Amino acid sequence: MSLLTDEVEVLRRSPMFAGVETPQLKLLAYTGEMVRFDAGEVLFRQGDPGDSAYVILSGEVVVLAESPIGPIQLARLGQHEIVGEIGILCDVSRTATVQAATSLRTLRIAKDCLAEMLESFPGMALAMLRELAQRLSRTSAELVMLRGEGERPDM
Repeated sequence: MSLLTDEVEVLRRSPMFAGVETPQLKLLAYTGEMVRFDAGEVLFRQGDPGDSAYVILSGEVVVLAESPIGPIQLARLGQHEIVGEIGILCDVSRTATVQAATSLRTLRIAKDCLAEMLESFPGMALAMLRELAQRLSRTSAELVMLRGEGERPDM
C-alpha cells in the first residue's frame, strides 16, 4: 500500500472527516505535509497563531491548557484524531498546547488549504461541522457533570 493510500485510510477513519468522499480525502492527503515529532516535542503552544491542523497518523498527544495553578491536561488523543482545527476554523490563536506523548507521525494541513477545500466541497464542511458540534455537546455535558459534583454537599 502506498503512503498516500495509508494517509487516506487514516483520514477516512477520523471522525472529523467521516462521510467525506474519497477523491476529497486524496486531495487532502496529497496537499498535507507529513511531520514527525519525538515524545515530548510541542506541536504548538497555547496563544500561538492557528496556521494548521494535525491529523494523528500514529502515536499520541496530550492537550494542555494553562491555568492559574499550572498546566491542566484536557485530553490525550491518538490515531485518527485531529488537533489544531479550532484555530484554523475559527481564525483564533491556539486555545491549548499540544505535546507529543509518544513518537508521533502526523499529517499537517495548512489553514489556507483546508479553507479552500471547505469552500469547494460543502459536504466536507458539513461533516466537520457535525463532528465539532458533537465535541461541543460532549464537552458541555462534562462541564455540567463537573459543576454538579462541585456543588454537592459532603456526605
